[in-house]
Amino acid sequence: MEIRVVNNNVEKALRVAKKKLAADGLFRELKRRRFYEKPSVKKKAKLREAARRRQKWLAKRTFSR
Repeated sequence: MEIRVVNNNVEKALRVAKKKLAADGLFRELKRRRFYEKPSVKKKAKLREAARRRQKWLAKRTFSR
């Protein structure tokens, strides 16, 4: 990942970097890995995440039609 600083505007570059990292799901992943997760909880979270992605995909799909 590359973030360019234009006109010495470091604050704006940091905001852009944080936005890209959040979009990639890095912060969610860090939060999830902070503590040990039992396998049953991990499985439920995986299913919940898949449902979230599916809802997002369906919303995007119906919106574009």
